[in-house]
Amino acid sequence: MNASAAKPESRDKPWLFRTYAGHSTAAASNALYKTNLAKGQTGLSVAFDLPTQTGYDSDHPLSKGEVGKVGVPISHLGDMETLFTQIPLDQMNTSMTINATAPWLLALYIACAEKQGLPRDSLSGTTQNDLIKEYLSRGTYIFPPRQSMRLITDVIAFTYTEIPKWNPMNVCSYHLQEAGATPVQELAYALATAIAVLDSLKTAGQVPDKDFARVVGRISFFVNAGVRFVTELCKMRAFTRLWDEICRERYGVEEEKYRRFRYGVQVNSLGLTEQQPENNVYRILLEMMAVVLSKDARARAVQLPAWNEAMGLPRAWDQQWSLRLQQIVAFETDLLEYGDIFNGSVVIEAKVEELMQEAREELARIEEMGGAVAAVESSYMKGKLVESAARRFRDIESGDLTVIGVNKHTETELSPLTSGGDGGYMKIDDKAEAEQISRLKEWREKRDQQQVKKSLEDLQAAAREGKNIMESSIACAHAGVTTGEWGQALREIFGEYRAPTGVGRASAVSNDINSLTEIRQKLDQVSAKLGRRAKILVGKPGLDGHSNGAEQIAVRARDAGFEVVYEGIRLTPAQIVNAALEEDVHIVGLSILSGSHGPLVTEVISRLKVAGLPDIPVVVGGIIPPEDAAALLKAGVAAIYTPKDYDLTSILADIVTILDSTASRTQSKDTAF
Repeated sequence: MNASAAKPESRDKPWLFRTYAGHSTAAASNALYKTNLAKGQTGLSVAFDLPTQTGYDSDHPLSKGEVGKVGVPISHLGDMETLFTQIPLDQMNTSMTINATAPWLLALYIACAEKQGLPRDSLSGTTQNDLIKEYLSRGTYIFPPRQSMRLITDVIAFTYTEIPKWNPMNVCSYHLQEAGATPVQELAYALATAIAVLDSLKTAGQVPDKDFARVVGRISFFVNAGVRFVTELCKMRAFTRLWDEICRERYGVEEEKYRRFRYGVQVNSLGLTEQQPENNVYRILLEMMAVVLSKDARARAVQLPAWNEAMGLPRAWDQQWSLRLQQIVAFETDLLEYGDIFNGSVVIEAKVEELMQEAREELARIEEMGGAVAAVESSYMKGKLVESAARRFRDIESGDLTVIGVNKHTETELSPLTSGGDGGYMKIDDKAEAEQISRLKEWREKRDQQQVKKSLEDLQAAAREGKNIMESSIACAHAGVTTGEWGQALREIFGEYRAPTGVGRASAVSNDINSLTEIRQKLDQVSAKLGRRAKILVGKPGLDGHSNGAEQIAVRARDAGFEVVYEGIRLTPAQIVNAALEEDVHIVGLSILSGSHGPLVTEVISRLKVAGLPDIPVVVGGIIPPEDAAALLKAGVAAIYTPKDYDLTSILADIVTILDSTASRTQSKDTAF
């Protein structure tokens, strides 16, 4: 009998059970956390709203419509204390999905713990703190890449002495897969990021050589698991081996415990469908199994999306359902009673080796360019992700990639899960933003303004002089500095950055070109009516950095023959309207996935009218509930597309038809005069 397959005398400990949560206000999120912990959740995973993630206060113009939508707004220490009321931080393992403002949110967390009377070294948890993937996929960066690397290393150098149980960086390939990454790209780009950070840490000299292995041991990863079960399982085994290889060969780490690939996971949200959303339950289960079945590459923490996240925010019951799924697998099955059940499998071993070899080759290409930062600045990695995402969209459209309920077996009964009065998801109360802004103003009025001024000056001095910014950030937290003030202080030193979109580098796919022949012909006719080539502006208003859909529309529109204006993420409605005016576009397409479509879209339409462009049609894409869609159409939106509209060619055909109608009306007006 194989000893490794024998049933042990005791069960392994299960992974940390998390749910990714936060919404509306710190008080509402605190209530949700305490409810989930009472249900058996064993770790917290905090979702912050977009203003918090991008270093703005809730009352900043760019924050309009975004406050409390995709996470909890944390503007100052008072909000952080409210968020963790009656939650002893020394007994909690807290994961914070925060990147550009990671030093600041960690400073607030430490200050909050100190207000609870807790020593720093009692804290355990994780700050994601991975800026490279933000330039490639999620878009919540603030500063240029090299300045961001400086802040990452500051956090790492600070935590390994002050908070030794803290994971200062969670190299995050999760969002790379959401942006289109293949398994090989996910492996290579995540490992290239970790290499770039560790190399930067060595160069910075903040960590003595004798402590470097210990610091390497605190680097963790946060990965994605898609529905291609066998491939994803093999990807995780490849991750563990490649990381061990890099730690040994590149950094000379001898202790096995410091080379261990420690990772948490959230399974794939990209594959969740608005059509027949109940099917998502099975997808989530299969995706989770890929990261818990293989003991030698088992996740340390798991958080699962809810079945309804392609429709809107999950309710407390929906999150409970996902938590129960984890608990059933961990406690009711015999999974944790055995060794690794895949050791010795010829099929698994061959796939792991194939992934490792291809990932090594891609890592070598990135190394030749000068590493991950150079590959970001040149838009190499971003362009590759846009290409991969384009292939996925094309394969779903053609049927080469089957998605049940979307392009196969689309017939369905009415779901009782979605037929309730709330539509099957949670809607954020619009009053939450105004109430958060009111509390923020009250906080500013009550604090010691001189202390705020002094602490911000000290922060800027540390940044300017190359000193570690963590102690000065913690001092700012205690002084009452706000998130926007901290962000602005560092913007003045480091500047801001706009990452390459990757759209220009993305190669056209021949199959896409062939499928667009009819649209190109019709667009030629419409352009003739317009008197010049039809031009579309693809805009991302607000702080939502998930640009995948916008990029794919921009690429496909370009291939169909449109002139395309796409300036990337994080634009105000005023900037979008100004671009429409300056570029003299014929149609505006807006992409918003953060739930802020109501105020942002209506403001764009209003500003177009004020700018003398009332006849330019506006189309909108995003996670938009039916009642919101009806309100937007009433406000003047020409068409709305949600995740169920997966066929980009059909969307473009629709846009050309809308443009044709607009051109015909314009011709009629000209004739009348």
